Amino acid sequence: MSDPQSHLPLPSTECRLVVVQDQLQPCPYLDGITARMPLRLPVGKVSADITDQLLAMGYRRSGDFVYRPQCPTCDECKPTRVVADRFRPTGSMRRVLSRGDRGLTFRWGEPSFDRRRLELFNQHRLERGLDSDGEPIDAEAYRSFLVDTCCQTMEFSITLRDRLVGVSIVDIGRESVSAVYTQYDPHVGRYSLGTYSILKQIQWAQQTSRKYVYLGMYVAANAHLNYKARFRPQQRLSGGQWTEFNDDPP
Repeated sequence: MSDPQSHLPLPSTECRLVVVQDQLQPCPYLDGITARMPLRLPVGKVSADITDQLLAMGYRRSGDFVYRPQCPTCDECKPTRVVADRFRPTGSMRRVLSRGDRGLTFRWGEPSFDRRRLELFNQHRLERGLDSDGEPIDAEAYRSFLVDTCCQTMEFSITLRDRLVGVSIVDIGRESVSAVYTQYDPHVGRYSLGTYSILKQIQWAQQTSRKYVYLGMYVAANAHLNYKARFRPQQRLSGGQWTEFNDDPP
């Protein structure tokens, strides 16, 4: 499929995006929808400023590549971000933070791979119904998805009594933080690890004077993605414009 943006320039001469894969496919988020998400390879240095630009344009990263939906008949995927210095946690969120800070240990580091991380990833996907084909991924697939990167990336790990129970992969721009993927032990429900990891990323963005925390795609009809409406006020990208939403979560 031809694409007039096959060599998409950025507002910088340092980097350009080249399409390496572009085909129609079943939507991973909504049944019965045909999706198109061209996979683009950044050619050149992806600096912190370019990371900010890509995120502001609605791109997500997967391994060394970036993508954004360009679906023929649907625009339900809305890139979503929280303005860090305006975010105020709800009472239940404050309780999640307090409980997690008392019982868990978290640390920032470089993305890495080991057997526990792979086990955690496959367990999380299986028990939350995120693996459409029911097949676990292997070490190579894990590395290519979560360890390989084209920009500055960090790993936020969570341990409970010295056992790894959660991992968040986070891209870092000059003024942005982007939550790439979070996996956690579904049996550690007491700590609401998904919510806790987002709150800690927002907290870190505030501490480091970063403006935005990107939460990925918001899809109202997808139960795995519409939880993001809880983090308010938030902005969503639609029609090339970021618009603020302060609506009630589903």
